[in-house]
Amino acid sequence: MPIYTKTGDQGDTGLFGGGRVPKDHPRVAAYGDVDELNSALGVARAAAPVEFFDPLLESVQRDLFSIGGHLATPDPDKVARALQKADLSEERVALFERVMDEADVELTPLRAFVLPAGTPKAASLHLARTVCRRAERSVIHLGHEAEVPVLFVVYLNRLSDLLFTLARVANHRQGTGDVTW
Repeated sequence: MPIYTKTGDQGDTGLFGGGRVPKDHPRVAAYGDVDELNSALGVARAAAPVEFFDPLLESVQRDLFSIGGHLATPDPDKVARALQKADLSEERVALFERVMDEADVELTPLRAFVLPAGTPKAASLHLARTVCRRAERSVIHLGHEAEVPVLFVVYLNRLSDLLFTLARVANHRQGTGDVTW
């Protein structure tokens, strides 16, 4: 079966659980931005050193796939069984906070704005952070017209903080200080 279906050639797309919407619909923008974030994290994971927080970043990618599945579903009851695998708990946000608290011990306190620069690992984590902020805005926008779990916004907000912290740690551990403004 070919990857192309031609069903979106007129500018609309199918949703998980049925229905079609224009490709510029807020729902598509939200799950598309989450998907882009997932890809940006893949790039960050591929940058050396690849072992740097890799199990955590892979688990985040899995979470983002789950969030995207939920966002692509206007009627979760229709696909409830499939979405069971995609449940996300508040424990994930608490884990991010613990990782940041532990990382802060090795970092110097911030005294200036940090430019998104440094090592390739740090720069790619900074890029993922900015994509995360856009995904967060898109999910909030979708929430104005559709039901979006509050946990998704909290998760994305805390994830952007985590990515910022990990970028700083990546620079620190490679002997590259923060590039400040």
